[in-house]
Amino acid sequence: MRSVKTSLAAVAILLASASATDPPTVTVKNGSYYGVYQPTYDQDLFLGMPYAQPPVGDLRFRNPEPLNTTWTDSKNATEYSPECYGYGSDQWVLGNVVSEDCLTINVVRPSGISKDAKLPVGFWIHGGGLAQGGNRDPRYNFSYIIDEATKAGKPFIGVSINYRLHGFGFLWGSTVEEAGVTNLGFRDQRLALHWVQENIAAFGGDPDKVTIWGESAGGWSVGYQLLAYGGRDDGLFRGAIMQSGAPASSSYANASSWDVYYNNITSAANCSSVTDTLDCLRQVPVDALSSIFNSSVAASASFRPVIDGDYLQDTGANLLRDGKFVHVPILHGANHDEGSAFGTWGINSTDEFLDYLVAMGNTAEEAEILAAVYPDIPELGIPGTLHGRPPVNSLAGSQFKRVCAYAGDAYMHAPRRYTAEAWAAYNVTSYSYVFN
Repeated sequence: MRSVKTSLAAVAILLASASATDPPTVTVKNGSYYGVYQPTYDQDLFLGMPYAQPPVGDLRFRNPEPLNTTWTDSKNATEYSPECYGYGSDQWVLGNVVSEDCLTINVVRPSGISKDAKLPVGFWIHGGGLAQGGNRDPRYNFSYIIDEATKAGKPFIGVSINYRLHGFGFLWGSTVEEAGVTNLGFRDQRLALHWVQENIAAFGGDPDKVTIWGESAGGWSVGYQLLAYGGRDDGLFRGAIMQSGAPASSSYANASSWDVYYNNITSAANCSSVTDTLDCLRQVPVDALSSIFNSSVAASASFRPVIDGDYLQDTGANLLRDGKFVHVPILHGANHDEGSAFGTWGINSTDEFLDYLVAMGNTAEEAEILAAVYPDIPELGIPGTLHGRPPVNSLAGSQFKRVCAYAGDAYMHAPRRYTAEAWAAYNVTSYSYVFN
């Protein structure tokens, strides 16, 4: 009898040991994944899972396609995928680990939850000017905030994604418009939201409790998901958080004005003489094409949202005015003195300030009015933590604080307030903040 008891105890220990070391697993629509257990925060991480077919070869510069494969084995989801090709320090500081096959999603959840837990879901869209960044950036690691939420009795599941950036995600021009392959980065985000609807329940999440959430260009992206297809509600999310980004712009590049950049790009890629220039660009080696996007031939190109009559049907300002947005509650805001990140350097006189205001899209008459609203009084400018003017001969310019005060309002606070007013006009809940 003692031998039997000893054997049973040994088996129990072995089973417990195996259970403690077995990786977390999940079965989604297309197959199964095994992730990694994070003991510091007692969390399960599923990393680098594709949510779309790789946008390579013939799928480059096309609308994203859902996964069309299934598998019977359990796939590895223990490492972050490369980021999408972009241009900027967000890529460089992480070693420029990039790939065109980058449309992946990460899921972080408290460990030990049941499949039926139906936890709320935070869907994070990274910033970076739509030109750089990715979900492998440690600043976007969900572990700490999920841990704090769990300790507070408010556990949730965190989701973060990659989406196409820069020229690969926001190429524009008449040819692109005619082909209907516009705003691809936003369309990637949209497909990832559909993936969440189809699969998040397998992780213990509730597809009816998804909140989309982003900062800077990520906040901007959230805004354009709210405005997509004329504000069509596809049931993809129940709320939205926009940090330092709002979709209230009234100025967009038209396709014909962008053609000069498109033609420069196709010429540099030796594609200008062919009938189908987009198809030719699809065949250019990715590193060569990325170099062209980041060269002088496209230096003045704006890889930004465009009005294509499909994904984005009008200016953001007009869509907000007309109530053509998904009517869900929002939390949105900006940071105190945030204009210091956007102020143009080298402005030393009121005449130069007036020229700057006109360059920002204001008429000469409007510029005169704005110059009176934003006087050359350093105490009224930002950043408020710096007293007086910049040092004499500073590259910032003697009127830097004046410029920053205007820039902060133009880029951040005015769009935030306009968005809040639109929500209020249609009796939709809106919470607004200024963080300092």
